[in-house]
Amino acid sequence: MYLILKDGTKFEGENFGSDAEISGEVVFATGMVGYPECFTDPSFQGQILVLTYPLIGNYGVPEESFDEETKLLNFFEHEKPHISGLIVTEYSEDYSHWQAKTSLSDWLKKYNIPAITGIDTRALTQILREKGSTLGKIVKNTKSKIEYNDPNKRNLVAEVSIKKPKFYKKGKKHIAFIDTGAKNNIIKNFLKRDISVTQVPWDYDIFQDKTKYDGLFIANGPGDPETLKATSEIIKKAFEKKIPTFGICLGNQIIAIAAGAKTYKMKYGHRSQNQPCIDLETGRCYLTVQNHGFAIDAKTLPKDWKVWFENANDRTVEGIKHQKLPFMSVQFHPEASPGPTDTEYLFDEFAKML
Repeated sequence: MYLILKDGTKFEGENFGSDAEISGEVVFATGMVGYPECFTDPSFQGQILVLTYPLIGNYGVPEESFDEETKLLNFFEHEKPHISGLIVTEYSEDYSHWQAKTSLSDWLKKYNIPAITGIDTRALTQILREKGSTLGKIVKNTKSKIEYNDPNKRNLVAEVSIKKPKFYKKGKKHIAFIDTGAKNNIIKNFLKRDISVTQVPWDYDIFQDKTKYDGLFIANGPGDPETLKATSEIIKKAFEKKIPTFGICLGNQIIAIAAGAKTYKMKYGHRSQNQPCIDLETGRCYLTVQNHGFAIDAKTLPKDWKVWFENANDRTVEGIKHQKLPFMSVQFHPEASPGPTDTEYLFDEFAKML
């Protein structure tokens, strides 16, 4: 099979997933482990993922089991993988792990996701770093008529968000959880802190009923935050009512838009498990998990907001906070899964605000 970029660059390799032909945005991630969690992250909706770590598949894929208390999947961040396609240097035909139930190849075939091995991902990543994330397609032959479709022109959040509200346990506090493409481990982090969660669709107005919420959370997810007008309007109402508000990843960007700031598309984004972020209040640097292609324009933040976290590599905004009111958000993933849990304490900080 072939990976063909929109500029005509071709890469040929061997198929180990389904034989489907697809198009999408070609992006790269640098994580060494955690591909079951990574592939099931809804933030990858519409994207062809290039893994820079050379050997993939050697520990297989675990069984799709559910946590008895939360009824959420173990090992996976959503009910299915969301990548459109996968590109690796070397796929391991043999896997070995005590929790493994199937091969990565069979798992991808189950969900009709094409995958190619035998491609020089180092050379491909250099192209993406130089030219930026680009459109591409995975095809069976170079004469395929499949067109390049930009997933960012679709409402990707509507494709991955739940369709009706869902409630998780009774705790001391109760938050509204706007699902813009949420990872399961975020919900688990709230539940283990004895916080009840009502998970609602991306465009669900939490103020339309009489439910009292102690806080509002906006999840991660895919696509361009500027398209989610309905979500930003809900957040504006929460600001007016001074409801404690916390956002992660896409949630960080939507909160910024609701506050009056602008966002922009990054050249190739951050998709890794070791991005260094500096807390500008303390000067401490944390290793963080990231998966995003958009960022906040710091120059457009209103005066009553401040940059809270900053990326140590490229100085992009990694978190914002209101100067006086209980509103905050971060661009990285404190819930990890996969990756380091250095910033999980942020869930405790939000809990104190409720």
